[in-house]
Amino acid sequence: MADPTVDWLFLAFQSAVVGRYSLERELGRGGMGVVYLAREVRLDRPVAIKLLPPELAAQPQLRDRFMREARTAARLSHPYIVPIHAVDEIGEFVFYVMAYVDGETLAQRVTARGPLPPSDATRVLREVAWALAYAHAQGVVHRDVKPANILLERGTERAMVTDFGIARLTHGGGETAYGEVLGTPEYMSPEQASGDALDGRSDLYALGAVGFFALTGHPPFVAPSTQAVLAQQITRAAPPVASVARGTPASLARAIDQCLEKDPARRPATGEVLADMLAPALAARQDIPVPVRVFLDRRRMGALMAPPLAFLSVLAPITASAARHGIPLIGKLTVAGVGVAAFALSIGLLLNRMRAVLRAGYGPADLAAALRTRFERLREEFQYEYGAKPSVREKLARGVAYLGLGGVALSLGGLALGVHAPRIVMPILVGSAYMGMIGGVISSRFRRFRRGSGSVWERFWAGKPGHLIARAASVKLGQRAIPANRPTELAIAMSVESLFTSLPKPMRESLGDVPGALRALEAHAQLARARIEEVNATIAQAQHGSRAQGSDGRQEALVADLYDARAKAESRLSEAVTALENVRLDLLRLHAGVASPEGITQDLAAVRVLSEDADRLLAGMKEAERAIKR
Repeated sequence: MADPTVDWLFLAFQSAVVGRYSLERELGRGGMGVVYLAREVRLDRPVAIKLLPPELAAQPQLRDRFMREARTAARLSHPYIVPIHAVDEIGEFVFYVMAYVDGETLAQRVTARGPLPPSDATRVLREVAWALAYAHAQGVVHRDVKPANILLERGTERAMVTDFGIARLTHGGGETAYGEVLGTPEYMSPEQASGDALDGRSDLYALGAVGFFALTGHPPFVAPSTQAVLAQQITRAAPPVASVARGTPASLARAIDQCLEKDPARRPATGEVLADMLAPALAARQDIPVPVRVFLDRRRMGALMAPPLAFLSVLAPITASAARHGIPLIGKLTVAGVGVAAFALSIGLLLNRMRAVLRAGYGPADLAAALRTRFERLREEFQYEYGAKPSVREKLARGVAYLGLGGVALSLGGLALGVHAPRIVMPILVGSAYMGMIGGVISSRFRRFRRGSGSVWERFWAGKPGHLIARAASVKLGQRAIPANRPTELAIAMSVESLFTSLPKPMRESLGDVPGALRALEAHAQLARARIEEVNATIAQAQHGSRAQGSDGRQEALVADLYDARAKAESRLSEAVTALENVRLDLLRLHAGVASPEGITQDLAAVRVLSEDADRLLAGMKEAERAIKR
């Protein structure tokens, strides 16, 4: 009787390739083959061997197609495609030998650690897009692009496409055997699910579904049966990826959504086009400037909190002792004075450090951006370490928080009911408060990383408190540096603000809130610049769709409206820069003693008008973009 624990296929295949390959273990299997890890004896290197199961190899039509398409795939040579070393047949065994990639599949990565950060997902999609572009240029369509066929190399994290085993030449016959549609339903394009003719855009649809999976942890369509999934692929529109994966960059979401269009003509035309669409989302995060990095250093920020924390650590016992022993009023005032001095010292140190940041040309917005960058990096590490589901540590922290809150509530309830046992109630109250605070802080940290909601300090520096601190620290600051990477309008606004703060106080008061007007116009100019870039991308997308589908009068009119809105925005941006430059020149003339405040007042009025009109301009641009998307 046969032993069910013995893999007879493994033994038989090893006997057939003995002396050439030494099989080590099975790596995986599917409907079209079994993959083994082996050593190539002559070259002493690890390889992966894909074997067509003997029951399929016994069918001449399948055997011939497997050999033909494996040889076709062996001609592909690209950094992001797993190379095929040999295609062979020995007796009943038909197989091909490919390079062994030490790593894991994208499916394994997401299953084990949860969805990828947008930066990693973008990089993987772009590398696969390049690989598919090369294959399509050689006339080869993969037809089974899915997370399990994308390998992530250990160490380098390079994405490599594998398993062109069911690929076929776009200009060849490539018949489908035994009456079934080849591919994976969850990642199958509508035309593939319908059995229609395919080209490279079918692979790009599948890659869009892969991107959806990488960012969300599941494909766009999920159903109990294969037939139901295929029906959804054909009839239902995929949900926008940004509606499922919050925080997805607009350019990345736009690329994935366009890949998932039902009509192939509305998808990116080639893999190169898709890679170009992904380029903005892959832009490297700027390094945090040294002045900002020094300011945000945790050890230095902790030193700022030392005086008030030291005072608070002794305030409670001193106050309690004063109440019990009746310390005179002068003693209480001394305690209060020490507390005020401690807080004043901390605030003074903070303002002094903020002055150094401002003098270097940075401000609260740079602090908020640096905190966001740091948060995203920490979030990537968090997702790698703890995965997608709540860890034991997170659950424990949440339990400690709830236990602490329960202890506080119980203690306060006891005090309210008149329980006079301070030696019991007060320690429980204080201990529970500490437990609740520590557990809550740890639990909220886990929750922020899981949701990607950012840090409290980021919102602090981006909001009014940060700007108030910056304004207080900028008093009599003098000339500020202008970092080289600043946009034109921001560089001019910083120069204007520096010149303005160096004026005598009565003159500054006569000119009004110049910094406020400058900041408003600067913010609108930056937003307008960003919106112009988005409209440019939308115009390119609309033009591509128009070329693919033929002339459409309504769409052409909307594109014309977009061009008009962009021209107006560019004109307004130019006007804003001109107005800022005029104010700067007026201030320079005023400092030189060759101008009067009246000229500055007129130019400032123009700045305020432009600032007020900017909102209406941006609203019109957004409405035009929504129209073209509809």
